[in-house]
Amino acid sequence: MTALLLDTNALLWLVSDPTRVNGDALAVISDPANDLYVSAASAWEVATKARLGRLNASALLATWADTVNSMSAVDLPVDPADAILAGSLEWGHRDPFDRMIVAQAARRGLTIATSDRILVDGAPTKTLDTRR
Repeated sequence: MTALLLDTNALLWLVSDPTRVNGDALAVISDPANDLYVSAASAWEVATKARLGRLNASALLATWADTVNSMSAVDLPVDPADAILAGSLEWGHRDPFDRMIVAQAARRGLTIATSDRILVDGAPTKTLDTRR
């Protein structure tokens, strides 16, 4: 069994166009024996990008809970220990959303499913590359 935390980009690909996720990663993500998590940081990131006009996500945001539930995923809240670790990670990546997802994965022993090259190449936690 693998416990996976979806990075925001992997979540968006799964929701909008699952064919963008490579077959091996999709098999791991879809395996009901594996636990799947979605961070509250992803909801925050999607809402922020939608507000800035960089993402058309009003439908996703309006149905967030149903979407996460339909994926058999668990909402992962952000707690103070996550925030402290995200802010203090000795890792050069500056994106606060990615830092939070890495901190949450590190604290809970989760593997991050991501297409983000920066995370795949250098996150201080295990990753599952979803790129084709």
